[in-house]
Amino acid sequence: MKLIAAFFRLVRWQNLAFIAITQLLFYFSLIQPLYGKGIYFQFDRIHFMLLIIASVFIAAAGYIINDYFDLNIDQVNKPGRTVIDKTIKRRWAIVQHILLSLAGILISVYIDLTTRTFWLGISNFICVMLLFGYSISLKKKLLIGNLLISALTAWVIIVAFLCYYRTIYCAGCNQGYFDVYVHRLIRISVLYAGFAFIISLIREVVKDMEDMDGDARYGCRTMPIVWGIPASKIFAAVWLVVLISIICVVQVYVLQFGWWWSAAYSIVLLILPLIWIIFKLRAAQSAADYRRLSSVIKYVMLAGIFSMLVFRIYS
Repeated sequence: MKLIAAFFRLVRWQNLAFIAITQLLFYFSLIQPLYGKGIYFQFDRIHFMLLIIASVFIAAAGYIINDYFDLNIDQVNKPGRTVIDKTIKRRWAIVQHILLSLAGILISVYIDLTTRTFWLGISNFICVMLLFGYSISLKKKLLIGNLLISALTAWVIIVAFLCYYRTIYCAGCNQGYFDVYVHRLIRISVLYAGFAFIISLIREVVKDMEDMDGDARYGCRTMPIVWGIPASKIFAAVWLVVLISIICVVQVYVLQFGWWWSAAYSIVLLILPLIWIIFKLRAAQSAADYRRLSSVIKYVMLAGIFSMLVFRIYS
């Protein structure tokens, strides 16, 4: 039981659940309503569940290999919370990484073969390689690691969108309405992928400020180390302002259609918490302060993803 608990801690089960919830919400809120409008997809529910499993396996493998190479740094930044070499031996961590990566890629290849798409396996193989490269070197470089993780966070939404978009077809529906709904799906998917990218980038910078001591000891060149804490705070604050502005513009647009619940949800659970984060970021000094901010940012990310339900309500 202790070994199982350690494994789930190692693979960040909460983050894996977040990935699965994101893709499930994408299907439930944006894809399923289209079936009632005569729009269908060759990508069925079985393939979609396999996509979620592949995404979770690849992400879990990425967390394992990251902790494997970060063992020394983690012993400084979060002593007492490491798993590798305490409960799970290093060689078994590597075995788990290989098995999960391989399983994720093989499932992706199976999806390719049965849907005749022939791109998902290659894409997810590239994701595995990028996560490995991030763990061994890219995370130590200025901004590159932050941008990579942010892009892979957005990929969780993009990959689900592509699987459906590339297999979409009209079954007796009006072509004009078909085009409208397809363009709407594209816009909403890009919006959420952009949200995931920006909020993840902000969180990555805040986490770098939290982990500055251990990163500096082992030669990392993260933003707080190279640019300093004040400049890193400004960088994060600028992106917070950009994100708040985008959310406000979107709400002004949807209010024209009477989407009052969307505006109320966004103000209470997105805009106000993001403004609070800006003020708290300015005053933050200790690792505990940045850890608290990182947790709040994760909750805002979750609230943002759950806002997809608005499109289900108003569809």
